[in-house]
Amino acid sequence: MKRIVCLGGGPAGLYSAILFRKALPRARVEVYERNRPDDTFGWGVVFSDRTMEGFRAADEPSHAAITGSFHHWDDIDVHYRGTTTTTGGHGFCGIERKRLLGILQERGAELGVSHHFQREIGDDADFADADLIVAADGVNSRTRKRFEAQFEPDIDTRECRYIWLGTTKPFPAFTFAFEETEHGWFQIHAYQFSNTLSTVIVETREETWLAHGLDRADHEQSIAFAEKLFAKYLDGHKLMSNAAHLRGSAWLNFQRVLCRRWHAGRRVLIGDAAHTAHFSIGSGTKLAMEDAIAVVGRTAGATDVPAALAAYQEERETEALKLQSAARNRMRWFEDVARYTRLEPWQFTYSLLTGSQRIGHANLKLRDPAFVADVEARLAKRAGAASPRPPMFLPYEVRGLRLENRIVVSPMAQYSAKDGMPGDWHLVHLGSRATGGAGLVFTEMTCVSAEGQISPGCTGIWSEAQRNAWRRIVEFVHRHSRAKFCMQLGHSGRKGSTQLGWEDDNHPLKAGNWETIAPSPIPYFEGISAAPREMTRADMDRVLAEFVRSTRHAAEAGFDMLELHMAHGYLLASFMSPLTNLRRDSYGGSLANRLRFPLEVLEAVRAACPDKPLSVRLSSSDWAQGGLVEDELIAIARAMKAAGADMLDLSSGQTVPWQKPVYGRMWQTPFSDLVRNVVGIPTIAVGNIYEPDHANSIIASGRADLCALARPHLADPAWTLRAAAEQHWQEQWWPPQYESAKRQLERNLERAAQMTGPV
Repeated sequence: MKRIVCLGGGPAGLYSAILFRKALPRARVEVYERNRPDDTFGWGVVFSDRTMEGFRAADEPSHAAITGSFHHWDDIDVHYRGTTTTTGGHGFCGIERKRLLGILQERGAELGVSHHFQREIGDDADFADADLIVAADGVNSRTRKRFEAQFEPDIDTRECRYIWLGTTKPFPAFTFAFEETEHGWFQIHAYQFSNTLSTVIVETREETWLAHGLDRADHEQSIAFAEKLFAKYLDGHKLMSNAAHLRGSAWLNFQRVLCRRWHAGRRVLIGDAAHTAHFSIGSGTKLAMEDAIAVVGRTAGATDVPAALAAYQEERETEALKLQSAARNRMRWFEDVARYTRLEPWQFTYSLLTGSQRIGHANLKLRDPAFVADVEARLAKRAGAASPRPPMFLPYEVRGLRLENRIVVSPMAQYSAKDGMPGDWHLVHLGSRATGGAGLVFTEMTCVSAEGQISPGCTGIWSEAQRNAWRRIVEFVHRHSRAKFCMQLGHSGRKGSTQLGWEDDNHPLKAGNWETIAPSPIPYFEGISAAPREMTRADMDRVLAEFVRSTRHAAEAGFDMLELHMAHGYLLASFMSPLTNLRRDSYGGSLANRLRFPLEVLEAVRAACPDKPLSVRLSSSDWAQGGLVEDELIAIARAMKAAGADMLDLSSGQTVPWQKPVYGRMWQTPFSDLVRNVVGIPTIAVGNIYEPDHANSIIASGRADLCALARPHLADPAWTLRAAAEQHWQEQWWPPQYESAKRQLERNLERAAQMTGPV
């Protein structure tokens, strides 16, 4: 490549230019920036200690200059309700943004980069001979907008307003402070980045901002408001703005940007032009500079530039999505801070620190063991436990039923029954999970009628013979373990009469199909699945009676707990979703109408079994346009609580085949967090929870009361026993027949820890 043009003189553009000049010393490398060299609209930039190692390898001179200007700190202070909670070991460093830009400008000039400031680029016609145009022009990228059809950006304007300010107040730690006003909560994110200056970001929800009239405030009035509200943290120091010369409000909405494609022809997006990460995670500049390293590494010397750019996106997209997911979680935490204000200060702080889901219990324990020990002691006292322990091993009580720990074996369809009868497979499958140490074991969705089966291999409990077969398994679980046993009842609705799960999942049987029923006659797969029959009131009465009969059978079989399956597009769930309920009578239309029949079933089951805990599994989101929204989930949860549910099991999706879920670690936990902390009902978190650290973090932060694991328990029935040994928790019950295995496992883990470090 002979000519490379970088649009944007921020860290991403400047760093790209530096690295291109190093890689291609004969190439003409230029940076174009609309502002002056020393203009900046931020104050300080934060990096973690670990981030800097990659910068050292990319360019030692700029790394040395940056680290030489760093202000370091390890502590985080959280000021909340008149308390200050300090945690340590976090390892941050800050640098003045203006100083960072100066270092990169100087390094670029040293290498022969051509800098052009105060140059507005209307289009890139002047760069027709450029081999590569690197668009590092920020969150409001003109390049991205000009070629929107190619880049396909998804831009989400978020719910908070923030203003980026500075102060001469030296903050000794990264500081979060929360203040409540008559209209809602404000918070500051503050950190020192030089000997004399600190960043102060003030943030609040849009409705709170409007209620205070800050939409009509100029820069001076906004600063005066913030100074008064957070005066006790400023110690008489003033707040300052470096954007006061701009017109309009200084308050911004964060723009969450993600592009489907990061390159088009010879143009490539990097940094905020391609993706944004909320400032609460402090990784925006890190991501941008790492993009620069990757794009130079892929394209410098490449003979096929489009292929190199595709490889760049493939390399960076995974990391960007991970950080963006973590940033989204942390962003939502601050957007919804009022949700957590019922927490005590120590748990509020723990929740904040783990809010991104990238920092978990084990990592926090490495950073600050004293803080985590205090959290564990407080949790144990609250739970009535005899001693502190990893949170996943805390006991739990619901409607008089005491669980040994917080781990749940999720319902997992086995498709191994005949005529609905659970057999030896179910005895071994469920019995081995029960002896594996989990506090609560679920059956698979067990159907209330033959018509309600998903497949011919699904279990049922509509007959006395099935009840008796289940009683055999219940008795084994109770005799040979300390696990409690929950029967999950459900009806397949329009998703019935399908093949076994390991065949063509959700597709109709090749022969022997039966008629299905649903609130509306909508087939699951258009043109493939048969349309279900729209239910009449008589059908509803019959199904309700089937649920009551199966409830009584479950109680007679000796189950400790019941759960109603109202998720995943099965019958009761399909009443609630507007995608599957198109009725025009009193059971369709408004949410209240769509809820009517599921609530009738819940109330009837509650009346038939008043003493046992009753949970409801819900699809929190349909992951499809036109489906359930967050406000409806809250309304559904409140209605379920009022109708007698003791606990909600928060799953999502599987309502329609065109769903677009966003997967990841603990990806459905935010639904549990939302419902538990807004509605005030106990919850079970599900969805890609697979490490003990996940469960510990979820329980300790108050995002759920129980954690359900499915696939990890398929791979390892004794998952909980292994987790206890790994965490040196000696009081976990083991089957006496397995005691020798316990001792050997502990020895093996200890030996591995001595060889490789802590497990």
